[in-house]
Amino acid sequence: MAKDLKKRLVVSAVNFTEGGPLTALRDCLSAANSSLLDDWEIIALVHDRRLFDIPRIRFIEFPRTKFSWLSRLYHEFWRFHALSLELKPNVWLSLHDISPRVKAARQVVYCHNPAPFYQARLVDFWWEPRFILFTLFYRYLYRFNIHANDLVVVQQDWIRQEFKRMFNVRNVLVAHPILANQTLRKPSNFVKISGVFLYPALPRVFKNFEVLCDAARLLRQRVGDVFEVRLTLLGDESKYAAYIKSHYGDLPVIKFIGRQTAEQMMRHYQEADAVVFPSRLETWGLPISEAQEFGKPIIVADLPYAHESVGCYEQAVFFNPLDSKQLATIMLAYLQGELKFEPHFHLPISSPFAPNWEKLIGMVVGEAGRENIL
Repeated sequence: MAKDLKKRLVVSAVNFTEGGPLTALRDCLSAANSSLLDDWEIIALVHDRRLFDIPRIRFIEFPRTKFSWLSRLYHEFWRFHALSLELKPNVWLSLHDISPRVKAARQVVYCHNPAPFYQARLVDFWWEPRFILFTLFYRYLYRFNIHANDLVVVQQDWIRQEFKRMFNVRNVLVAHPILANQTLRKPSNFVKISGVFLYPALPRVFKNFEVLCDAARLLRQRVGDVFEVRLTLLGDESKYAAYIKSHYGDLPVIKFIGRQTAEQMMRHYQEADAVVFPSRLETWGLPISEAQEFGKPIIVADLPYAHESVGCYEQAVFFNPLDSKQLATIMLAYLQGELKFEPHFHLPISSPFAPNWEKLIGMVVGEAGRENIL
């Protein structure tokens, strides 16, 4: 089929370079690659094409968008408008919250940033003032041009209800950010280490590292150095990271392993006894899904996002994310083989709903690619 007869999907994610957002972008592009037939051309707008390895997809780099918010807004509302006139896409999918000013037969925005829903503490203004300002800024950013979209995508049902309330939108679809039949390649020749609790997260104030570290201090007073807690930070990433390192760096049971590659993270998941996820705010919580893929027990914050992310799983226990004593008690019970799990179930998500990336791609292309929907 001639190239000019192909339908065209543009996926815009020029600010995704690390962590969960980068994983989501890779999964999205993989799903588009496997879901759409050859009569589709897939174009990805990215910060650095070297972060990807999908031969079919055409990558266009925008390395300057992360320099400042002025640069970012220029691209979203002026540069991308000109690009859309040039590319003439059937579908424009913006993966990073902003509803750009573009010309496309069908426009979709994927909103993943939980900032507008964060209840800030006074100390957060010292640790991460930029993020706290974003909690206010994002309320306006989400609102701007949102009604230009044919579809607004969020990751959980509670966020859908908030979007309807805050922005008066009705075309909101819930999509879980997982791949259909997803399997992780497990490393071989690993050594199982007893008593390892893993918390993989970037050092942001809402990630709540301190409650886990306080629990580790309490637990060490009870059992000594027979366990370890692995944190994916070093202490030099931000004021908040520096605070965590300065207040808990003297505890030998806490291992500051820093940012890890995907291959290294697979090894840490494999070696861990359990994954702890105390974050106070998420739109999904990707490590919860990754822990399930490895069949690992999950000790997770008792919050709405976590219950939806855990879904139907038999090895989860929930705790108050502000109660380090309760967390320490749960960790102690696990080490002693006395922790009781109860099967967890979550109510079905109402329509429109996409349970994985592949289904979402089909719903994103909509009438433009109806014959290709899985």
